[in-house]
Amino acid sequence: MSRLQKTFSALHARHEKALIAYIMAGDPSLEETESYVRQLSEAGADVIELGVPFSDPIADGPVIQQAAERALRSGTSLKKILATVRSLRMKTQVPLVLMAYYNSIFRYGEAAFCRDAAAAGVDGLIVPDMPTDEAGTIHPLAEAAGLDVIFLLAPTSPSERQSRVARLSRGFIYYVSLTGITGAKLTDKVDVEKKVREIRRYTKTPVAVGFGIATPDDARQVARVADGVIVGSALVKLVAEGGQVSDRLASFTRSLKAATLPA
Repeated sequence: MSRLQKTFSALHARHEKALIAYIMAGDPSLEETESYVRQLSEAGADVIELGVPFSDPIADGPVIQQAAERALRSGTSLKKILATVRSLRMKTQVPLVLMAYYNSIFRYGEAAFCRDAAAAGVDGLIVPDMPTDEAGTIHPLAEAAGLDVIFLLAPTSPSERQSRVARLSRGFIYYVSLTGITGAKLTDKVDVEKKVREIRRYTKTPVAVGFGIATPDDARQVARVADGVIVGSALVKLVAEGGQVSDRLASFTRSLKAATLPA
Protein backbone atom coordinates (compact mmCIF):
# COMPACT_ATOMS: atom_id res chain seq x y z
CA MET A 1 0.00 0.00 0.00
CA SER A 2 1.44 3.37 -1.03
CA ARG A 3 1.91 6.34 1.26
CA LEU A 4 -1.05 8.05 -0.42
CA GLN A 5 -3.27 5.02 0.00
CA LYS A 6 -2.30 4.67 3.66
CA THR A 7 -3.10 8.34 4.26
CA PHE A 8 -6.56 8.15 2.72
CA SER A 9 -7.26 4.89 4.55
CA ALA A 10 -6.28 6.40 7.91
CA LEU A 11 -8.38 9.50 7.26
CA HIS A 12 -11.37 7.39 6.29
CA ALA A 13 -11.06 5.41 9.53
CA ARG A 14 -11.23 8.72 11.44
CA HIS A 15 -14.14 9.99 9.28
CA GLU A 16 -11.92 12.81 8.04
CA LYS A 17 -11.39 14.23 4.59
CA ALA A 18 -7.97 14.93 3.09
CA LEU A 19 -6.64 18.45 2.79
CA ILE A 20 -4.39 18.53 -0.27
CA ALA A 21 -2.26 21.68 -0.49
CA TYR A 22 -0.60 22.84 -3.70
CA ILE A 23 2.41 25.15 -3.97
CA MET A 24 4.74 25.88 -6.86
CA ALA A 25 8.17 24.33 -6.34
CA GLY A 26 10.89 26.96 -6.49
CA ASP A 27 8.65 29.94 -5.78
CA PRO A 28 10.48 31.98 -4.70
CA SER A 29 13.25 29.40 -4.14
CA LEU A 30 13.56 25.68 -3.52
CA GLU A 31 14.98 26.33 -0.06
CA GLU A 32 11.80 28.18 0.85
CA THR A 33 9.66 25.52 -0.82
CA GLU A 34 11.22 22.93 1.46
CA SER A 35 10.39 25.07 4.46
CA TYR A 36 6.81 25.66 3.25
CA VAL A 37 6.19 21.94 2.77
CA ARG A 38 7.11 21.23 6.34
CA GLN A 39 4.98 24.10 7.62
CA LEU A 40 1.97 23.03 5.56
CA SER A 41 2.28 19.49 6.87
CA GLU A 42 2.63 20.60 10.47
CA ALA A 43 -0.41 22.87 10.07
CA GLY A 44 -2.62 20.00 8.90
CA ALA A 45 -2.13 19.38 5.18
CA ASP A 46 -2.50 15.64 4.61
CA VAL A 47 -1.00 15.59 1.10
CA ILE A 48 1.12 18.20 -0.65
CA GLU A 49 1.27 18.79 -4.38
CA LEU A 50 4.41 20.38 -5.77
CA GLY A 51 3.94 22.15 -9.07
CA VAL A 52 6.76 21.75 -11.58
CA PRO A 53 7.15 25.15 -13.27
CA PHE A 54 6.47 25.17 -16.99
CA SER A 55 6.43 28.04 -19.46
CA ASP A 56 3.27 27.06 -21.37
CA PRO A 57 0.65 25.64 -18.99
CA ILE A 58 -2.84 24.79 -20.22
CA ALA A 59 -4.74 24.47 -16.95
CA ASP A 60 -3.24 27.18 -14.75
CA GLY A 61 -4.65 30.64 -14.18
CA PRO A 62 -2.61 33.85 -13.72
CA VAL A 63 -1.69 33.23 -10.07
CA ILE A 64 -0.03 29.88 -10.73
CA GLN A 65 1.38 30.98 -14.10
CA GLN A 66 3.15 33.87 -12.40
CA ALA A 67 4.44 31.54 -9.69
CA ALA A 68 5.86 29.27 -12.41
CA GLU A 69 7.59 32.24 -14.03
CA ARG A 70 9.15 33.25 -10.71
CA ALA A 71 10.29 29.66 -10.12
CA LEU A 72 11.85 29.40 -13.56
CA ARG A 73 13.67 32.69 -13.05
CA SER A 74 15.09 31.33 -9.80
CA GLY A 75 16.64 28.44 -11.73
CA THR A 76 14.21 25.70 -10.72
CA SER A 77 14.41 22.49 -12.73
CA LEU A 78 12.85 19.06 -12.43
CA LYS A 79 16.17 17.57 -11.34
CA LYS A 80 16.54 20.18 -8.59
CA ILE A 81 12.95 19.56 -7.43
CA LEU A 82 13.72 15.86 -7.03
CA ALA A 83 16.76 16.80 -4.95
CA THR A 84 14.48 18.92 -2.76
CA VAL A 85 12.10 15.97 -2.34
CA ARG A 86 15.03 13.78 -1.37
CA SER A 87 15.98 16.32 1.30
CA LEU A 88 12.39 16.57 2.53
CA ARG A 89 12.16 12.82 2.97
CA MET A 90 14.75 13.04 5.75
CA LYS A 91 12.41 15.41 7.62
CA THR A 92 8.81 14.49 6.81
CA GLN A 93 6.76 11.55 5.58
CA VAL A 94 3.84 13.62 4.27
CA PRO A 95 2.73 12.27 0.87
CA LEU A 96 4.20 14.33 -1.96
CA VAL A 97 2.67 14.51 -5.43
CA LEU A 98 4.31 16.20 -8.40
CA MET A 99 2.08 18.07 -10.85
CA ALA A 100 4.12 18.30 -14.03
CA TYR A 101 3.34 18.96 -17.66
CA TYR A 102 4.37 16.15 -19.96
CA ASN A 103 7.04 18.13 -21.81
CA SER A 104 9.13 18.40 -18.63
CA ILE A 105 8.99 14.63 -18.15
CA PHE A 106 9.69 13.92 -21.82
CA ARG A 107 12.78 16.14 -21.75
CA TYR A 108 14.01 14.39 -18.62
CA GLY A 109 13.30 10.95 -20.07
CA GLU A 110 10.23 9.01 -19.00
CA ALA A 111 11.94 5.93 -17.60
CA ALA A 112 14.68 7.94 -15.86
CA PHE A 113 12.14 10.35 -14.40
CA CYS A 114 9.94 7.61 -12.96
CA ARG A 115 12.95 5.83 -11.50
CA ASP A 116 14.48 9.01 -10.03
CA ALA A 117 11.19 10.40 -8.72
CA ALA A 118 10.38 7.19 -6.85
CA ALA A 119 13.93 6.96 -5.49
CA ALA A 120 13.72 10.56 -4.25
CA GLY A 121 10.49 9.88 -2.36
CA VAL A 122 7.78 11.16 -4.68
CA ASP A 123 4.50 9.34 -4.05
CA GLY A 124 2.27 10.41 -6.90
CA LEU A 125 2.21 12.05 -10.29
CA ILE A 126 -0.35 14.32 -11.95
CA VAL A 127 0.22 15.21 -15.60
CA PRO A 128 -2.62 17.61 -16.53
CA ASP A 129 -1.97 17.41 -20.28
CA MET A 130 -1.79 13.60 -20.34
CA PRO A 131 -5.24 11.99 -20.64
CA THR A 132 -5.61 8.26 -20.16
CA ASP A 133 -5.69 7.73 -23.94
CA GLU A 134 -2.14 9.06 -24.25
CA ALA A 135 -0.62 7.60 -21.09
CA GLY A 136 0.49 4.35 -22.69
CA THR A 137 4.21 4.96 -22.29
CA ILE A 138 4.59 6.67 -18.93
CA HIS A 139 1.77 4.99 -16.98
CA PRO A 140 3.30 1.48 -16.84
CA LEU A 141 6.74 2.95 -16.11
CA ALA A 142 5.35 4.98 -13.21
CA GLU A 143 3.41 2.05 -11.80
CA ALA A 144 6.44 -0.21 -12.06
CA ALA A 145 8.49 2.36 -10.14
CA GLY A 146 5.85 2.61 -7.39
CA LEU A 147 4.39 6.00 -8.31
CA ASP A 148 0.64 6.51 -8.04
CA VAL A 149 -0.54 8.07 -11.30
CA ILE A 150 -3.48 10.40 -10.65
CA PHE A 151 -5.74 11.21 -13.59
CA LEU A 152 -8.15 14.11 -13.90
CA LEU A 153 -11.85 14.23 -14.63
CA ALA A 154 -13.88 17.31 -15.54
CA PRO A 155 -17.57 18.26 -15.52
CA THR A 156 -17.62 17.44 -19.24
CA SER A 157 -16.07 13.96 -18.91
CA PRO A 158 -18.44 11.32 -20.37
CA SER A 159 -19.20 8.08 -18.57
CA GLU A 160 -16.68 6.11 -20.66
CA ARG A 161 -13.86 8.41 -19.55
CA GLN A 162 -15.03 8.33 -15.95
CA SER A 163 -14.88 4.56 -16.06
CA ARG A 164 -11.41 4.50 -17.63
CA VAL A 165 -9.97 7.06 -15.19
CA ALA A 166 -11.54 5.19 -12.29
CA ARG A 167 -9.82 2.02 -13.47
CA LEU A 168 -6.36 3.56 -14.00
CA SER A 169 -6.01 6.17 -11.24
CA ARG A 170 -4.10 5.28 -8.11
CA GLY A 171 -3.93 7.23 -4.84
CA PHE A 172 -6.92 9.38 -5.71
CA ILE A 173 -8.90 10.73 -8.64
CA TYR A 174 -8.60 14.48 -9.26
CA TYR A 175 -11.99 15.96 -10.10
CA VAL A 176 -11.67 19.39 -11.69
CA SER A 177 -14.75 21.16 -10.35
CA LEU A 178 -15.28 23.62 -13.20
CA THR A 179 -14.62 24.13 -16.89
CA GLY A 180 -12.02 26.80 -16.44
CA ILE A 181 -8.57 27.46 -15.06
CA THR A 182 -7.07 27.39 -11.59
CA GLY A 183 -8.08 30.38 -9.50
CA ALA A 184 -11.57 30.65 -10.98
CA LYS A 185 -14.48 30.84 -8.55
CA LEU A 186 -16.44 27.69 -7.81
CA THR A 187 -20.14 28.51 -7.96
CA ASP A 188 -22.01 25.25 -8.60
CA LYS A 189 -21.34 23.01 -5.62
CA VAL A 190 -24.54 21.05 -6.29
CA ASP A 191 -23.10 19.89 -9.61
CA VAL A 192 -19.86 18.91 -7.85
CA GLU A 193 -21.82 16.61 -5.55
CA LYS A 194 -23.66 15.09 -8.50
CA LYS A 195 -20.43 14.43 -10.41
CA VAL A 196 -18.61 12.95 -7.43
CA ARG A 197 -21.51 10.53 -6.94
CA GLU A 198 -21.30 9.58 -10.61
CA ILE A 199 -17.56 8.85 -10.36
CA ARG A 200 -18.08 6.72 -7.27
CA ARG A 201 -20.30 4.39 -9.26
CA TYR A 202 -17.14 3.14 -10.95
CA THR A 203 -14.59 2.97 -8.14
CA LYS A 204 -13.75 3.01 -4.46
CA THR A 205 -10.62 5.08 -5.16
CA PRO A 206 -10.88 8.38 -3.22
CA VAL A 207 -12.15 11.37 -5.18
CA ALA A 208 -10.53 14.74 -4.42
CA VAL A 209 -11.94 18.00 -5.77
CA GLY A 210 -9.81 20.92 -6.93
CA PHE A 211 -10.12 24.26 -8.74
CA GLY A 212 -12.12 27.11 -7.22
CA ILE A 213 -11.68 26.20 -3.55
CA ALA A 214 -10.37 29.38 -1.96
CA THR A 215 -11.88 29.67 1.52
CA PRO A 216 -12.57 27.45 4.54
CA ASP A 217 -16.27 27.67 3.68
CA ASP A 218 -15.56 26.36 0.17
CA ALA A 219 -13.52 23.55 1.70
CA ARG A 220 -16.27 22.71 4.20
CA GLN A 221 -18.94 22.42 1.52
CA VAL A 222 -16.81 20.31 -0.81
CA ALA A 223 -15.60 18.07 2.03
CA ARG A 224 -19.19 17.05 2.66
CA VAL A 225 -19.26 15.18 -0.65
CA ALA A 226 -15.63 14.45 -1.62
CA ASP A 227 -12.83 12.43 -0.03
CA GLY A 228 -10.34 15.26 -0.42
CA VAL A 229 -10.21 19.01 -0.94
CA ILE A 230 -7.44 20.50 -3.09
CA VAL A 231 -6.40 24.11 -2.50
CA GLY A 232 -3.82 25.75 -4.73
CA SER A 233 -4.16 29.33 -5.95
CA ALA A 234 -5.19 30.65 -2.53
CA LEU A 235 -1.96 29.27 -1.02
CA VAL A 236 0.19 30.41 -3.94
CA LYS A 237 -1.19 33.93 -3.49
CA LEU A 238 0.05 33.97 0.11
CA VAL A 239 3.53 33.01 -1.07
CA ALA A 240 3.45 35.75 -3.72
CA GLU A 241 2.53 38.40 -1.16
CA GLY A 242 5.81 37.88 0.69
CA GLY A 243 6.32 39.14 4.22
CA GLN A 244 5.42 36.70 6.99
CA VAL A 245 4.58 33.92 4.54
CA SER A 246 5.18 31.04 6.96
CA ASP A 247 2.80 32.41 9.60
CA ARG A 248 0.05 33.14 7.07
CA LEU A 249 0.45 29.78 5.34
CA ALA A 250 0.21 27.94 8.65
CA SER A 251 -2.80 29.93 9.87
CA PHE A 252 -4.70 29.54 6.61
CA THR A 253 -3.89 25.83 6.38
CA ARG A 254 -5.13 25.25 9.92
CA SER A 255 -8.41 26.96 9.04
CA LEU A 256 -8.78 24.84 5.89
CA LYS A 257 -8.06 21.61 7.78
CA ALA A 258 -10.56 22.51 10.49
CA ALA A 259 -13.17 22.96 7.77
CA THR A 260 -12.62 19.42 6.50
CA LEU A 261 -13.11 17.76 9.90
CA PRO A 262 -16.41 16.10 10.85
CA ALA A 263 -18.84 18.35 12.66
